[in-house]
Order: sequence, then structure tokens, then C-alpha cells
Amino acid sequence: MKSIAKFVLIIALTSSTAGATARSTMPAPQDSQSTNEFKAANLDMMKNMNVPYTGNPDVDFRTHMIPHHQGAIAMAKIVLKYAKDEETKKLAQKIIEAQEKEVADMQGWLEKNGH
Repeated sequence: MKSIAKFVLIIALTSSTAGATARSTMPAPQDSQSTNEFKAANLDMMKNMNVPYTGNPDVDFRTHMIPHHQGAIAMAKIVLKYAKDEETKKLAQKIIEAQEKEVADMQGWLEKNGH
């Protein structure tokens, strides 16, 4: 019986956390344009990370990291569009450059290895 209670508690906590996360990523009237764009980029990244696992850690790592990196690139581009601080902009540009290369490397590996 304790196992069932733990299971129900885990489901309840997971469901409430997922619901709160979903609500916090939805556009709201008080959100700034940059916040709306960050939320859209985050939602897109989370949707694109929903890739089936293959059981091959080399493939699974890349197929899940590619959309993660693409999300970081999208967010960094939003920073370049809206940020005022030069250090923030420089960091965003470094992220774009590094992660675009990493995405290309991971995609190349997947192609080379028949995925």
C-alpha cells in the first residue's frame, strides 16, 4: 500500500509541476516582447527535444542536445535583439558561434553514422 501511495504522490507532484511550468511559459499580457520571444523559444526547444530514445547513448545524446543547443541559439539571438548590456551581448554572440558549430558537428556525426 505504501508503494501505491508513493506512486500517486509522485504523479500528483509531477502533474502539478508540469502544469505550473506550462502556465509560466504561456504569453501573458504583462510580458515584454523579449519575454514573449524567450517563452516561444523555450516552448519550441522543449517540443523539439521530445525525440524518441533509441537505446544508443551516442545517438540519444546528440538527438537531444541538438534541439537544446538550437534553443540556446534562439535565446541568444533574442538577447542580441533586446539586451542593452555589452557583456551580455558578447556572451550571447559567443554562445551562438560555439553552439552553431556544435550543432553542425553533431548533425554531421549522425549523418556519417547513418542516423
